[in-house]
Amino acid sequence: MLVLTRKLNERIMIGDDIVITFVELRSDNSVRIGIDAPRGVRIQREEILDAVADANRASADAAATAPEENLKKLLGGGSE
Repeated sequence: MLVLTRKLNERIMIGDDIVITFVELRSDNSVRIGIDAPRGVRIQREEILDAVADANRASADAAATAPEENLKKLLGGGSE
């Protein structure tokens, strides 16, 4: 991992076509950044990706736990 120190409005270049600009330093130890990248480059927050992966795992686990029960419910013959 490369760790850099930047000041407000300073930039970091990634390759020839991605620019990271430090837009605002906040008092709560957070920083606002601007990302200029080609339209085809996906930019996603890690916590969102983690939440989606967790939800997908939970859904897959629920489906795998009782496939016969899920099939019965789908066919209208749920357990009583």
